[in-house]
Amino acid sequence: MQDYIRQRVLDISKYIIESSATVRQTANVFGVSKSTVHKDVTERLPMINEQLANEVRRILDQNKAERHLRGGEATRKKYKDSEVS
Repeated sequence: MQDYIRQRVLDISKYIIESSATVRQTANVFGVSKSTVHKDVTERLPMINEQLANEVRRILDQNKAERHLRGGEATRKKYKDSEVS
């Protein structure tokens, strides 16, 4: 694995742990695709640091479990804002 990829994987992992960010939020911050973030944390990170990979996985699993709530809130806000207009 090239050094810059290894460093990106570690930076992404640190960011997710510190901010409990979603894959989408992380991709936007680092200027990479969601697929890249996902590959970094599910395939590359376990080869670098298994314990860190487990911690990131726990956060991403929690985000996945809550995503229907975030989506519902976004839809509610969208229609609430359109009623006012």
